[in-house]
Amino acid sequence: MSKLCDGRVVIVTGAGRGIGREHALEFARQGAKVVVNDLGAATDGSGRAEGPAAEVVAAIRAAGGHAVANGDDVADWEGAKRLVAAAVETFGQLDVLVNNAGFTRDRMVVGAAEEEWDAVIRVHLKGHFAPTRHAAAYWRERAKGGQRVEARIINTSSGAGLLGSVGQGAYSAAKAGIAALTLVEAAELGRYGVTANAIAPAARTRMTETVFAEMMKKPEHGFDAMAPENIAPLVVWLGSEESRDVTGRVFEVAGGSISVAEGWREGPKVERSARWNPREVGAAVRDLLGRAAPAKKPYGA
Repeated sequence: MSKLCDGRVVIVTGAGRGIGREHALEFARQGAKVVVNDLGAATDGSGRAEGPAAEVVAAIRAAGGHAVANGDDVADWEGAKRLVAAAVETFGQLDVLVNNAGFTRDRMVVGAAEEEWDAVIRVHLKGHFAPTRHAAAYWRERAKGGQRVEARIINTSSGAGLLGSVGQGAYSAAKAGIAALTLVEAAELGRYGVTANAIAPAARTRMTETVFAEMMKKPEHGFDAMAPENIAPLVVWLGSEESRDVTGRVFEVAGGSISVAEGWREGPKVERSARWNPREVGAAVRDLLGRAAPAKKPYGA
């Protein structure tokens, strides 16, 4: 019986630990060849270590799979280019890009430093864009050359990006940007045989163990709903050829639960054929809010 991703070549960024590690392992179990990208950094992005990526590669190879480690910085333009080249040069092609790498530097907006904001936006938002840009150029060239392309981009947003999270302004903004970027990628790249989707996962990782300590506790018995391996099945399916008709979607996933997020869309509206008088706007807005669905509060509010 063939495996779901037999013959496919996959890049997973931030694959040395946590959710990314489980993505890499499950792709390999399903027959994919995997480029395991990770800097081995701490949760705030500091430091580097080759160990985490090498350990995942060793685990995949020990199970009979194919994998190679990559230590490039996904938010560095040339580093992202080298990452895509590593997949093509090592395994002959690239079929799936899973953008997962990131870290947090949590602060209330009033106390956030410019450097902290820049670092978080860089690793998440640019760290999604740069690898995608180089992968998309590779797929476009193949498509224009008459080759069959069944490519997949799976981005990693967050509930913080969909609703906001108190104390995580930069992280929330970056993850919201990733969700919007996913929609643009789906619209622009479909003509080349590329789909783009995003996930908003909830799982126990180094980043969540401190911020959501009580929620993320491992149960003594039964199903561990916060285990990071619960996220991988959806991502692997989205990376398979079976998902070719699914694009431009954001999925929330945690434990045994998968839901599709319904994003911003036009709600109640009031119109007139003349310019509004500022004094009349208040009554119109209150009427609209009375007919609209209640706003959901950010996490931690």
